[in-house]
Amino acid sequence: MKLTLRQLEIFLNVVKSSHLTKVAKDMELSQSAVSMSIKELENILGKPLFDRINKKLILNEVGRAFHKEIIPIYKKLSDIEYEFKNSINKGLIRVGASTTIVDYLMPPIICNYMHNYPEVKISLKEGNSKEIVELIKEGAIDIGFIEGIVTDPEILSEKIGVDELIVVTADPSLNETYYIDSLAKRKWVLREEGSGTREVFLDYIKDKTPPLNIFLELGHTESIKSILMNNHCLTCISKIAVATELEKNLLHKVDIRNFECKRSFLMIYHKDKYHSGLFEKFSYFARSMITQMLAAR
Repeated sequence: MKLTLRQLEIFLNVVKSSHLTKVAKDMELSQSAVSMSIKELENILGKPLFDRINKKLILNEVGRAFHKEIIPIYKKLSDIEYEFKNSINKGLIRVGASTTIVDYLMPPIICNYMHNYPEVKISLKEGNSKEIVELIKEGAIDIGFIEGIVTDPEILSEKIGVDELIVVTADPSLNETYYIDSLAKRKWVLREEGSGTREVFLDYIKDKTPPLNIFLELGHTESIKSILMNNHCLTCISKIAVATELEKNLLHKVDIRNFECKRSFLMIYHKDKYHSGLFEKFSYFARSMITQMLAAR
């Protein structure tokens, strides 16, 4: 076999950026070295992989087919190389989690794990559920924790808990029992598109009410809570995210008839992910801790 892992790495970076100069800079190589690597790869395969258009390298039909076949192989080889450089209790695990989980569940998990295994480093990326799925697909993180459902065929998911969504407000006048459609015209503040909280809530009420009066969309739960406490508006939010505010009577749950909106917490990873010892150990630890924390609430 004449193909090398380095050639594949350069090829994938060129596909991503289309510019040799950028790839050379990012990989700390000369532009001629990147160009030569691509030419050698094409010579090995006996066919050009790119069309040279307007100083850009654009995958042609052969290149697209090769790209599709090589991605899972490259990921597998990278994971195997990583595994043999790290022991089960030493190394780096890259984690991604959606906002609710990052804010209210993930900190004690990471702190406890790194306390028990001080030679393990954990990097944590935050995003909405859609963004975490994309990071998994790009190979930017090893494991993700999100809410809702995943339909992408490249992603495997495991249910690790159930979360309840409730409607809350700081408006003291909303102290009766309502149907959700009677609240549709009031001001609602919701998470941004791509958020698991938003998608689960809107899907749950789609046949129960006309479109909501969404006057503001925000990218973070804490920002939404701040808006709620200074405006007479409503939101639908994870119960665990407002536990403190409910206890202190800063916010209160709106009593809505026939409203029981729940969603799953999921642990996700790529279908081609190599399950190293470190990966298996951390995933088991995180899954167990989340289950315990949810049961205690």
